[in-house]
Amino acid sequence: MRTTIWLGISLFVLAMTGSLASAQAATPSAKSATAAPCDRACLRGLIDRYIDALVAGDPSTLPLADRFRFTEDSSELKLGEGLWKSVTGKGGFRQDYLDTTRQVAAAHVELKEGRNPVLFSLVLHVEAGRIAGVETLVQRFNPSSRFQPKVLGAPIRGMNVPVPADRRQSREAMIKTALTYTEGLKLGNFTDGATPFAAGAYRVENGVVTAGEGCGRADCGLYSQNIFVHPAILASVAAVDEENGTVLLWMNFGDTGSYEPGNALITFEAFKVWGGEIHAILAFLRTQPQATARFWPSSDPIPKP
Repeated sequence: MRTTIWLGISLFVLAMTGSLASAQAATPSAKSATAAPCDRACLRGLIDRYIDALVAGDPSTLPLADRFRFTEDSSELKLGEGLWKSVTGKGGFRQDYLDTTRQVAAAHVELKEGRNPVLFSLVLHVEAGRIAGVETLVQRFNPSSRFQPKVLGAPIRGMNVPVPADRRQSREAMIKTALTYTEGLKLGNFTDGATPFAAGAYRVENGVVTAGEGCGRADCGLYSQNIFVHPAILASVAAVDEENGTVLLWMNFGDTGSYEPGNALITFEAFKVWGGEIHAILAFLRTQPQATARFWPSSDPIPKP
């Protein structure tokens, strides 16, 4: 009788232990859901891993969330398609935008297809330390391209300068400051748009200085340059690096009749903002049909001007 009782108890304990182990093994998502959010080092590391995997042509090494989405140039693809099939190496430029509040790791990166440069905009949407979404924009160049990226051999001047502690802005204020640029484009005049450029502010587009010091045009003043009116311009917030004082916007400039019929400039454009002023601008842009949408939600509401 005693042997039978102990045998029954032993079987019961084993069953309960096995059930507990099974339950723990079956619920990894619950554990991951409570994982600490990524800090700056974590977000930067995910950009490192993505770029390395892209150049190696091996997306299997990436830590992906259960629900995952990938777009290139606003078209949804399977991870491993698009640029993954043609990229051959890294270039010499990268500028990160690390948004710990919204868990977004974004970057402007120079890559290579053979000898030709590729300007690559990357936005990683992160959940519980894993990549839940990848949003990209690709601009290719060849030797016959009208403009060549010439100034991407070093960091963009001023973009990583520490923000003075007494000149920091709130996240909302940073976004409002950056969006005054969009308002200036809408009106065709940064003065009427009340866009607050700091003394010495300048703009780099696709690796070419197009306004401010170093601009090779006849008129390089941000306020005095002749710009097209962009009445249909759309903007969406991609990332806000509150520590570094940078705001990354996605923008569709709309069809102005100046980017080939039915086309618009699509850009991921970064603004160094502090003290209520824009100090530097970096844009990677390309031409796409004017109906192109971002197909990702804005990280923050777009305030009205």
